[in-house]
Amino acid sequence: MPPNLKKILFLDTVHPILEERLVNLGYCCEHDINSPKVEIEAKIAHYFGVVIRSRFTLNQVFFDKATKLKFIARSGAGLDNIDVAYAEEKGIKVFNSPEGNRTAVGEHTLGMLLMLFNQLKKGDKEARQGIWDREGNRGLEIAGKTVGIIGYGNMGSAFSKTLSGFDCRVIANDKYKSNFGNELVEEVDLDSIFNETDILSIHLPLSEETQYYVNEVFLSKFKKPIYLINTARGSNLCVSDLVSGLKTNRVLGACLDVLEYEAKSFETINSEALPEAFKYITESDKVILSPHVAGWTKESYIKLSSFLADKIERYFV
Repeated sequence: MPPNLKKILFLDTVHPILEERLVNLGYCCEHDINSPKVEIEAKIAHYFGVVIRSRFTLNQVFFDKATKLKFIARSGAGLDNIDVAYAEEKGIKVFNSPEGNRTAVGEHTLGMLLMLFNQLKKGDKEARQGIWDREGNRGLEIAGKTVGIIGYGNMGSAFSKTLSGFDCRVIANDKYKSNFGNELVEEVDLDSIFNETDILSIHLPLSEETQYYVNEVFLSKFKKPIYLINTARGSNLCVSDLVSGLKTNRVLGACLDVLEYEAKSFETINSEALPEAFKYITESDKVILSPHVAGWTKESYIKLSSFLADKIERYFV
């Protein structure tokens, strides 16, 4: 039987389809997207479930106060703002919805690479000024190059799928997965990534292990200069070390949808207190930037909530 007026607290805005489906299941949905965390903690004991994106961290203190909580629904893929192990220890089920935005991430990652290779940012700016420099905007082709992917979950595999029509070689390494090679991708070890990659795309979760995973030492291991893409988490990559690589041509170009300078919510960046490395990447024609929107499409907005609703329904009904 559907639960009888058990309360769900929405801490972030998500597509309304999730609330509609929860209400149809018999839940009572409430919203608090503005109160500070301490005020949320003061009342969280009254709730059966919580819906969140990345507004703040749900840690042991939060879960100790959430005495009636049975689930967390994280709209999106990453779980770095949730102490999943402790939640499960307390009997709280954690749902996320990486299936909802993996297509968006795959397409955006490819779009950034095409923009970089074809100098579309520079060419668009010049053409609008009446500068018709064809030779100065000669591009590169993806065909014939080796694309290395680190992290082959929902996002890494989605990117390999988008590359399937580009006549390139795709290789991937995932420390925690094996036997995933297929017609789209070759499973390889890290040495092969370092030795054979022309274009590197990062698709890692954020953890202590992957904090600044891409740094000066990491970049020094590549046999040839590379192009680098990060649409995962900003803190997977040390921007100052990337800038050093760009200055020495160890890195030929970069596409960054995420930056280590973002707030934990991913909603803001303090551009007034940023280091010189940030200034460099904002002024470089070798860098393409976007504001953490790789998985942020009109379609993914709906799918993220729909997949969460499916999982909650299967688990509790």
